[in-house]
Amino acid sequence: MNIREQFLAACLGLALPAVAMVGPASAAADTGAKADETAKTTAAVLAVDRHWLEAEVSGNTAWLDAMLMPDYRSISLDGKVLDKPALLAHAKKNRGSDKMRKQVDAWLKAHPSKQLVVMHGDVAILSFSDPETDNVRSSDIFIYQDGGWHALYSQHAKVE
Repeated sequence: MNIREQFLAACLGLALPAVAMVGPASAAADTGAKADETAKTTAAVLAVDRHWLEAEVSGNTAWLDAMLMPDYRSISLDGKVLDKPALLAHAKKNRGSDKMRKQVDAWLKAHPSKQLVVMHGDVAILSFSDPETDNVRSSDIFIYQDGGWHALYSQHAKVE
């Protein structure tokens, strides 16, 4: 069972020449604007991921279908591939399940996670790690396309 199922059961650009030409005050303003943009983008990626979890628990297959890329793949703890049709079928099967909701809530309570979003252009990598050990439990890769973030790939790890 992978992490998502268990939930359910810097770009460094070549900006130095431009900064040197516009001076220190403009560089500080650019840095502040870039930090604000990064914070907003990070918040948007985290919001899509939270919605993803809720959509799987509630069985909102229409939203999941729109958010997942057609070739979405998830690699489970044991190396098995879960594709988009399988994820949608799983969500549909568990639609409205109080049992699933309780399993998710219990898992989240027992496994607090630290989240980190790394951006590279229109690609975001969201990693979930154990806050005590920093061992990564799961990572999701999102692509910004057609005005929204869409999941392309997930990788899960068993962390002792």
